[in-house]
This record gives sequence, structure tokens and C-alpha cells, in this order.
Amino acid sequence: MKKLLRSQIVLAAAVTLAGAMCFAQSGAATYKSRCAMCHGATGTPSAGMAKMMGIKPASDPSMKGLSVAQIETTIKSGKGKMKAIGGLNDAQVKAVAAYFKTLK
Repeated sequence: MKKLLRSQIVLAAAVTLAGAMCFAQSGAATYKSRCAMCHGATGTPSAGMAKMMGIKPASDPSMKGLSVAQIETTIKSGKGKMKAIGGLNDAQVKAVAAYFKTLK
């Protein structure tokens, strides 16, 4: 009985971990296809985009201080010169926001 329970716990942990990794990968893929052209592949915009659009790097303290919920709102509604990003479902928006928080 203990072996069965242990097996089920290990299986549940593996499935949870795989799901989290898939979620992070989908956030990265969506970021690269929809956000990187302005925000840079690593979260650092080009000098031209930073100057023209006022985009701060992900490492900027004001950007690091944003919560995932605030980033989600910005993606959905836009902010400043950034327009709302259409065509993303709620899961994609959440994944991109979570991925953005991991950028240094």
C-alpha cells in the first residue's frame, strides 16, 4: 500500500512539474513571437526602441516591481505608447506575464 501511494505521489509531482515547464515554455514562445520585437529577446529593448517608445528593460527596478497581475493588465489594455496585445487568450497572457518576470 505504501509503494502504491508513493508511486502516485511521484506521478502527481512529475505531471505537475511537466505542466509548469510547458506553461513556462509557452510563455517564452509567445513572448518571442509577440513581444520581443519591441521589448528585446532578453527583455532589453534596442536603444532605438527604448528612446522612441520609452521602453524600459526588464531589469529596471520599476519593471521588476510590477506584479504579474499588473503585467497582465498592461498586455490586455496597453499602457502609454504600448497598445493592447490582441489575439491572446487568458492562459497565454498569464504565461507571458509570468515569463516576463523571469527576465533579468
